[in-house]
Amino acid sequence: MTDVPDLYPSEPASVRLMNTVWADRSGVHDALRTTEQLSVWWSRIGFGAPAPPSEGDLAQYRELRASLRRIAAETTHDSREHARISETALGRALETVNARLVEPALRLEQRGEHRFELDWPEPGTSVSDHVTSLAREAARLLGSDAPVVRACYGPGCVLYFVQRHTRREWCSPGCGNRARVARHYRRARGTGQVSAGAAPEKRSSVQASKSAIAGESAAISPTWSRPV
Repeated sequence: MTDVPDLYPSEPASVRLMNTVWADRSGVHDALRTTEQLSVWWSRIGFGAPAPPSEGDLAQYRELRASLRRIAAETTHDSREHARISETALGRALETVNARLVEPALRLEQRGEHRFELDWPEPGTSVSDHVTSLAREAARLLGSDAPVVRACYGPGCVLYFVQRHTRREWCSPGCGNRARVARHYRRARGTGQVSAGAAPEKRSSVQASKSAIAGESAAISPTWSRPV
C-alpha cells in the first residue's frame, strides 16, 4: 500500500510527519509503514533524499513520529484514546528528540567587533540530518512558552495542527462541521427533544439532526481531503 495523503501542506514538515497517522470513516491509518510510503512522503514535503530510503531510514522517521506525537499529547492534554499509536513513554520520547537536538551543537560566533551570537548550524542533506531538522522544528513548536500545536477534536480525528489564529479549533472545515453537528445533537438530547413525549414538530427537528449526523458519518471523507 502506497497511499500517503497530502495532509495540509501549509503545516510545518514536523507536524506533517506527526500527521502521517490519519483517520477516515474506516478507522485509523499509518502512512509510514513501508520504505515506498516514506519515499512518497519525502516527495510530498520536498525532501530530495540522496538515495532511496532504507528500512533503517524508515525506523528513524517512525521513532521520531512516535516521540513527537507523545510529547504533543502531553502539551495539548490530548485525551483522544484512538490517537495513541504507540506506547512510547514520555521519558523515552524526550530522549529521542533531545538526542537529535545536539547534532550539530550550538556555537558562540562573533558577529561584530563587540557582538556575539549563538549559532545553531543547519544540518546537512543526509536522511539523518533531515530527521534532525524535523526534531529541531518540532522542539521549537512544542517547547515555546505558548505552545501553538493543538489536537483536533473533530469526531474520529487523530491529527495535530498549528493554531495560527486563536479562533481555530479544528484541523479542517470538515472536522469543524462534524463537530458542530455532533454538538447540536447533544444539545438537542439535553433539552429532551428526543423523548417519547416530545411534540411532533420537535421530534422532526431532532430527526433532522440525527439525519444530518448520519449523513455526515456516511459521507465522512478522509480528514486530509479539505486542507485549510
